[in-house]
Amino acid sequence: MQTTTTPSLLYLDAVSVVFDGFRALNNLSLAIDQHEMRAIIGPNGAGKTTMMDVITGKTRPTSGQASFEGGKYDLTKLDEASIAQLGIGRKFQTPTVFEMHTVEDNLRLALKADRRAVPTLFWRESRAERERVDSLLERIRLKDHRARKAAELSHGQKQWLEIGMLLAQEPKLLLVDEPAAGMTDQETADTADLLREIARTRAVVVVEHDMVFVRDLGVKVTCLHEGSVLAEGPLDQVSANERVIEVYLGR
Repeated sequence: MQTTTTPSLLYLDAVSVVFDGFRALNNLSLAIDQHEMRAIIGPNGAGKTTMMDVITGKTRPTSGQASFEGGKYDLTKLDEASIAQLGIGRKFQTPTVFEMHTVEDNLRLALKADRRAVPTLFWRESRAERERVDSLLERIRLKDHRARKAAELSHGQKQWLEIGMLLAQEPKLLLVDEPAAGMTDQETADTADLLREIARTRAVVVVEHDMVFVRDLGVKVTCLHEGSVLAEGPLDQVSANERVIEVYLGR
């Protein structure tokens, strides 16, 4: 497959995914720019999860292109580990943290480092790594909880910790699945602030059903339906689209 050169960080061009005759993605095209945050909405079965699976290498497209860093990398030819090393991080809806470890140890374990046997065996935390952990704790609003075990955190705080663990890997693109699910109103507002801060230095794609949260993000919205883009633009424009109202938002 010939990869197209593009100024976009992430570029999906006419991507289709067919499972046993079911078309999960149907000629889907999407472009995400450097340091852009995009919200992806749509009904269940619209293709949101499959789209992220293609981006992260979990699912191979039946046809179409998926490229990264201006077309430098063809994601369809790489496995999940290689794509993660390129700088694509994914946070699933349910937080995955090391619950019996402290908050700061979770971040230490996630730091980008040489994980081969010998370097790991003789690892000692450097000043730069300590400062990196301190910076992450500050960013994810968990500085005062650094010594607590992850199991003791609220659901929202666990979400922030997992986001911090992904940031520790220094991703260029962060895929976040329903970050506001199960959060208190205050945690939801703080999460919107956190994601806006993150998007100043890297690209963020947020899949979300909470329209209040999407409005709070204040970003461009893409609505998927039956595996392709139904509407795209500011939330007010997308939510006024008759087809979006019919298949997703209701009246």
